[in-house]
Parts: sequence; structure tokens; C-alpha cells
Amino acid sequence: MSPTATNENGSSANGARAKLDEKAAPYQGEQPYGMPNDLVIPNIMDIDGTDERLWVPQAPDVSFRPLLLSTSQGYFVNILRVKKSGILSRHQHTGPVHAFTLKGKWHYLEHDWWATEGGYSMEPPGETHTLEVPEGVEEMVTLFHVTGAYVYVDPYGKAERVEDVFSKLKMAREHYEKCGLGASFVDQFIR
Repeated sequence: MSPTATNENGSSANGARAKLDEKAAPYQGEQPYGMPNDLVIPNIMDIDGTDERLWVPQAPDVSFRPLLLSTSQGYFVNILRVKKSGILSRHQHTGPVHAFTLKGKWHYLEHDWWATEGGYSMEPPGETHTLEVPEGVEEMVTLFHVTGAYVYVDPYGKAERVEDVFSKLKMAREHYEKCGLGASFVDQFIR
């Protein structure tokens, strides 16, 4: 069987329109009304080359870079950067947490596993643990997807403060206003 010749407008020699190659065609229908826009942030793995103004201070030697702040679904995705060793926090999760360690290592005093560079970990809702960055680690950088909140607690479980998508949003707005990017800079991360 020989191929059918087509002219420049896609019609075959007999005048029939060439069939659309459906595998290579983009979706032709409407997207759902109210659907938020895609969010694409380039170069998130370039930790050392990132504009320092993007990092929101959270505590001495601890900052985060927001990637997604889902106020409608109660979760956030951020990169946490810690430039010190020692105990970072003791907290309980109200929802699941997914972590991808980009640099350095860390662990929880309550477990014998270590989160190391290039590794993934999942932390179940309800768990309480104490995060430590060990001696000798100059910088720990981890991408966290947090659903719900962190409830920071004392060693006996008494709540001291809560961190969630709304507290992250507030910190980011204040920081971006102060550093000259403007409070509305954070709006691009909200879905």
C-alpha cells in the first residue's frame, strides 16, 4: 500500500482532510471551570544559586522557600534549609508528610532511620518526633510536602504552637514585604 500524497493544507490528492494524529494532538476540550492554573517553578534544585530573598527566615539558621501554599486543601510544599546542627524541633503531625532530602542528612531521636541526601521518607499522621541535624552537617536541605499542621510540643506532648499553611503564608508575606519583593510576591504560590 502506498502512502497518500497531501498538499500544504493537509488535504489528500482526492480532497479529503488528512486525519489528525491523535497521539500528538493536545486536548481539544474545555478545562473545568474554577480550576486553578498550573504552577511551574524552574531551578528549584539550584539551592546555592537561589536569590536569598526567596528564603523566608523561620528561626535562627532555619529558613524555607515556599513552592505551593494550598489554602483550599490545607497543605504546603516547601524547601526547608537548616544551616546548623543540633535539635531543630519536636512536633506532631496532623496529616501525612512526604520528605525528599536534597542535601545533608537528618533523623528523629525516636527512630533509628536516617534521611540522607537523595532519599525519600513518609511520616504518618499522629506521629510525634524530635528532628535532629547531626554534628558535621553544615547544611541540611529537604523538600517537604506537609498536609495539615505541625503541632510543636514539649517532651510530654503539651502543645506550644502550631504551624500550617496559613502561618507559612503569613511568614512569607511579611518577609517578602520586608525584603523588597512585596507581600503579594507570595500570591503566585497560593492555590
